Amino acid sequence: MNIRSIATAPILAILLFAIPRPASAQDSWSYQRCVDYAIAHNLTLKQSELDKRLADLTLQQNQLSQLPNINGGVNGRWNFGRTIDPTSNNFISTNAFYSGLNLSASADIFGWFTKRNAIAASKYQAYASKFILEKARNDMGVNIANSFLQILLANEQVKIGQSQVALSQAQLDNTKKLVAAGSVPESNQADMEAQLARDSSTLITAQNNAAIAVLTMKALLNLDFTVPFSTDLPEDVLRAPRLNLVETSPEMVFSAALATQPQYKADQMMVQAANRSLASARGALYPSLRLDAGASSNYASTNKESFGNPTGIRTLPAGTVGKNTTDTVWTMPTPIFAQKTTSWSDQISNTFGQYVGLTLSVPILNGWRQRSEVARARIDVERQQLTLDVNKQKLRQDIYTAHADAVGALQKYQAAVSTEIASKKAYDFATKRFEVGLMNSVEYITTQTNLFKAQIDRASALYDYIFKVKLLEFYRDQKITL
Repeated sequence: MNIRSIATAPILAILLFAIPRPASAQDSWSYQRCVDYAIAHNLTLKQSELDKRLADLTLQQNQLSQLPNINGGVNGRWNFGRTIDPTSNNFISTNAFYSGLNLSASADIFGWFTKRNAIAASKYQAYASKFILEKARNDMGVNIANSFLQILLANEQVKIGQSQVALSQAQLDNTKKLVAAGSVPESNQADMEAQLARDSSTLITAQNNAAIAVLTMKALLNLDFTVPFSTDLPEDVLRAPRLNLVETSPEMVFSAALATQPQYKADQMMVQAANRSLASARGALYPSLRLDAGASSNYASTNKESFGNPTGIRTLPAGTVGKNTTDTVWTMPTPIFAQKTTSWSDQISNTFGQYVGLTLSVPILNGWRQRSEVARARIDVERQQLTLDVNKQKLRQDIYTAHADAVGALQKYQAAVSTEIASKKAYDFATKRFEVGLMNSVEYITTQTNLFKAQIDRASALYDYIFKVKLLEFYRDQKITL
């Protein structure tokens, strides 16, 4: 049996699903480097950053809404048939071209601080989005710490598995010699070969778990799966941290968390935002005062002006004299001049008009819409307050649970260490007895398996304990160090 080919089979199988990228050596990643890379590249964090940018944009828009509204326009049209000349207000029946310029402005003078409260609400919402982004980054740090420790645990299990395979191989080689010398039956050799096969299978599983743990980390980092990756093992990571039950008591950690937890701060900001939104909705129930101003001017192709010397005299009938006479009375003779369309600049100047005014808007009846908005805003205040209370209660529950888990993980680790020491001692005695023929292979393999299991349990308990303690410290300090 080729142990090396069995051990490397799962890694080769996994690499078949990716296009390999040439690299001279694997890059070493520390925990802090993983965190920094994830903050810059993780897709979930990018979504949180977009939410914050949207909240900032909403705040900016609400702030700019205090500026006056200014609008300008230019229009032009061709008229055919009877219409009103905008420059003379007379009816005409001539085809004509009209154009005009207009500029209008309006500004809210007083609206019961509706806009100011809306600005304040969006400002609190922007603060909340900032804290939510901070929470997402902190949560990413926790997830990376867990994944980082999972990689270290998987690598530790691979090392234990490799040691176990090497030990089983050495025992098999020694058993073959004893069988050849006639000291032990051939069944012992068969038992040891079966044990070696089982240990090799366990090693393959451990190597596969290590590869999957690396892929999980790469997914968190949004790192190309073909990029080489290896962890930078901290110097003191194998040293179990000390759990200070006084500094990490649940109530002490909870009090510290209320001052540092971004989620709790975000919930507080959302309560403030809801209160300001309610005030803004109430302001819309009262009258508002607005200043309006504008200017406009027109041009018409039908607007004519006289020029040059008279070309003739015109008289028009003005009526008749008496009841029964046909004597016509004529108007005074008037000179006839040549006509041309008044220039665009002159018409714009001659028809230029301005206005300024105040508008008082009094809401009387609008389908009860505004009062419904106030009711919705009031409900939102209650909802945000309940969210704050629920998250606060959950935070306390999580901290108490984390403390209980840390204490339990410490006890489990201490028990695992004791079990490993006892199993090692039992294995040493069994090895001596097996080598002199005082123990059969089945009993010996059982002792060896117990030691292997104790080593795996001790490694798992250690890394589980490290994570539980770091999680408790995270609730207290909002940071994790490895």
